[in-house]
Amino acid sequence: MTGFSTSAVHADDGLIPGGAVAPPIMQSVTFSAESDEQFTAIATETRGSGFYTRYGNPNHAQVAAVVAELEGAETGLVTASGMGAISTVALALLSAGDHVVVQRSTYGGTTSLATGLLPRFGVSYTQVDQTDTVAFERAFQPRTRLVLVETPSNPLLELTDLTAVVELAHAAGALVVVDNTFATPINQRPMAAGADLVWHSGTKFLGGHSDVSAGVVVGSAELVERVWQTAIVTGSTLGPVDAWLLLRGIRTLPLRVERHNANALALARALEEHPAVARVRYPGLPSHPQHALAGRQMTGFGGVFSVDLRAGRAGAAALLTGLRLATRAASLGSVSTLVVHPRSMWAGIVDAEQLAATGIGDGLVRVSTGIEDTADLVDDFLAAADRATAVG
Repeated sequence: MTGFSTSAVHADDGLIPGGAVAPPIMQSVTFSAESDEQFTAIATETRGSGFYTRYGNPNHAQVAAVVAELEGAETGLVTASGMGAISTVALALLSAGDHVVVQRSTYGGTTSLATGLLPRFGVSYTQVDQTDTVAFERAFQPRTRLVLVETPSNPLLELTDLTAVVELAHAAGALVVVDNTFATPINQRPMAAGADLVWHSGTKFLGGHSDVSAGVVVGSAELVERVWQTAIVTGSTLGPVDAWLLLRGIRTLPLRVERHNANALALARALEEHPAVARVRYPGLPSHPQHALAGRQMTGFGGVFSVDLRAGRAGAAALLTGLRLATRAASLGSVSTLVVHPRSMWAGIVDAEQLAATGIGDGLVRVSTGIEDTADLVDDFLAAADRATAVG
């Protein structure tokens, strides 16, 4: 494999038509054929890009090729959102009577899928503490088919030992599907640890500019084809313009992630020493209980961290209100710093019992660092933290 920056720019070179330097947007929904034989060929091609955009599009193929190479996967496909990606994976690989293992600490949409939607179709689940590998081992049942992993997790930044969990899952006959949204392939490559599929909310770091909603799934050709067969039925289709925007964002992913990593580490270190802060959750800090694991399976620690304010919800509100350079908004992975109070955001996604089980407290604030100058961000957050001290 070439370097990440080279792959981000050149992995789709053979898929750009007409000698264009910047890929054209292939807005057409349908594509013509010159004969019955050609029409039959394009209509029956797996993951083809020249028949009908719900089946595939040249812009889809370009994005999938780049993300697959970055992740070290054989191939991939795109969807209209991250939840479109993981929901399609689940529908493609699960049947009534099957069982899923899912983390307690994970994105609220994934929790809702596993604990709310899938049981309606006869799929059971077991939630586990992702930091306890033995808990995964105890959770397996004869009909366990999928293990849903997110590491680092949203928003508690807990880690899953990928190598250990993959080994246990494969011994039990289950597939491992990893959400690599937080880490990105620049910081972590789950396929190298044996994961079967990796998915992203491309809306986040891959796109990187808060202007596109997208999902990506990569893995072996055999598994991705199974997912694609379901995707053309469910219709979570990414528009060509959105695919083009996603690809444009990915071109600079390695450069942006380097700054995201640096900003998150600097802010985490600074806030950890502030009297308003009870705890900073970031794998790059030696105080993180899984810092050693992070050092083994990650090459960078990511652009997201969470901070627990001593004054609880009032402290969180004071911090959020006091920030000048950070925007209070959902999502993450943007060029601008985004902050959110997870307990408020997820109240509409996960029921009260599930929310309590996640361990997300009233004083928790999630920070997704942008690419602003590090010193400016540190000054801004420390001044806001001073305001949080005043309400404590």
